[in-house]
Amino acid sequence: MPEEANQQENVVFIGKKPTMSYVLAVITQFTNGQKEVHIKARGRSISRAVDVAQVIQRRFMPDVKIKKIDLGTEEKEVEGKGKLNVSTIDITLSK
Repeated sequence: MPEEANQQENVVFIGKKPTMSYVLAVITQFTNGQKEVHIKARGRSISRAVDVAQVIQRRFMPDVKIKKIDLGTEEKEVEGKGKLNVSTIDITLSK
């Protein structure tokens, strides 16, 4: 169980907050000693996740590299609409 908690510690989920809120969250993860941070988003938040990764890399931490980008689709059950496909992204940044 502690291994799973540690694994989730380096994940930043992107939502509707301003981009700089997520940039600060990722930078905080790196300054706390994380070697890798995952930026995860779904649907319309994907573009914000890409913005977060680019702002970190270009303005704040040029030594951080994009290690991996995973794309996917999740099926989501929505009342009245049935099943919807929602795109997902997982950007792995490493120091």
